[in-house]
Amino acid sequence: MASSFLMDQSPDAPRCIITIGEIVVEIMAETQGTGFLEPMALKGPYPSGAPAIFIDQVARLGVECGIVSAVGRDDFGTLNIERLRRDGVDVSAILSVDSFATGSAFVRYRPDGSRDFVYNIRQSACSQTGLHEAARGLLKRATHVHVMGSSLFSFPIIDAVTTAVHQVKAQGGTVSFDPNIRKEMLDIPDMRAALQLMLQECDIFLPSGPELLLFSSGTTQEAAIAEILDMGVSEIVLKQGSEGATCFCADKTVHGAPFPAQEIDPTGAGDCFGATYVTCRLLGKTREDSLRYACASGSRAVSFFGPMEGTSDFAALDQLIAGQNTGEKA
Repeated sequence: MASSFLMDQSPDAPRCIITIGEIVVEIMAETQGTGFLEPMALKGPYPSGAPAIFIDQVARLGVECGIVSAVGRDDFGTLNIERLRRDGVDVSAILSVDSFATGSAFVRYRPDGSRDFVYNIRQSACSQTGLHEAARGLLKRATHVHVMGSSLFSFPIIDAVTTAVHQVKAQGGTVSFDPNIRKEMLDIPDMRAALQLMLQECDIFLPSGPELLLFSSGTTQEAAIAEILDMGVSEIVLKQGSEGATCFCADKTVHGAPFPAQEIDPTGAGDCFGATYVTCRLLGKTREDSLRYACASGSRAVSFFGPMEGTSDFAALDQLIAGQNTGEKA
């Protein structure tokens, strides 16, 4: 059962947020359509991977952080490592391997806004992610671990994430969990069991829309929220896209209003939102302020083409919030 998510820590208390999971390059079709069954114009590569986007956003907010992952000894791996290092992420636990290529994701948007993916993750360098010596060194410093459901694609990584979660909690730290479920990954053996375990261990749960109902026996949102809170989860932060987001806790419910945005590319917006909310809470900000910053972060992220191109620092978020407060167009 998750521990109580305590926010009474000093703003100056040392903290180190880590995550474990895939680093990939994203290559995006320039035209809308269905699938990749004919030649088409592509744009990229862009640094990507849900855990990588998350941790890059944390770093942009000025908090110590790092990622445990693996890339190939190729240009795609170098591209990702250098981008994360530039933004302030501890990259010491990213393993560079010779026998595997860096993971990749080809993406094409359909006219209705949904996406088609062609992944190379399970057979890529990502599959070599584990708790090697440098990773264990990073883990010893961690005060919070963030888990992405998309990263739980193999037994070794599930074991590494589970070990990290238990160690960080034993160190007095906390856990956040974003299911981040892709339809292409639901047929992976024991994925559901791993997701359920992470839910039971987390303090902050960050589902998107219908993901909430996948983790309870309830058939309504209200029943699902009650059941999940009864497990010991301290905060359920439901991402609701253009409707903003809502935080459900045992003592109160807080809604975060959306920020108007010209959507150019929604990829990575949920990861930026989650990273900003978690970081703000760990910095001691209220749920209301944390939701405001997170909604601003997600809004700003969709305004840039490329999954990691819209990560924000506090100055940019403050400017966006101030603009909305004075009635300016986002």
